[in-house]
Amino acid sequence: MRTVLALSVAITVLFSSIFSVSSLAASQVNKAEINKKQAVELAKKVEDGKTLKITEFNDIYTVRILKSDGHVVDVHVHKKTGEVKKD
Repeated sequence: MRTVLALSVAITVLFSSIFSVSSLAASQVNKAEINKKQAVELAKKVEDGKTLKITEFNDIYTVRILKSDGHVVDVHVHKKTGEVKKD
């Protein structure tokens, strides 16, 4: 009985360490900054149209989009979080 208990504890510890390493790797992947191409893809999910210009500021990409109706819209994408806001 003790052997079964010890074995189950060892398996639990092994799996918990494996999952904590994989979650750490996933969190490091999420910390990677968004590049310009990804910023355009995120902006176009909010506003459809032709990309005119991408401007890079400190932590923000500004994607200027020409809509089919002729209006120009600026969409701001945060480099680290991927949060999208329109003007």
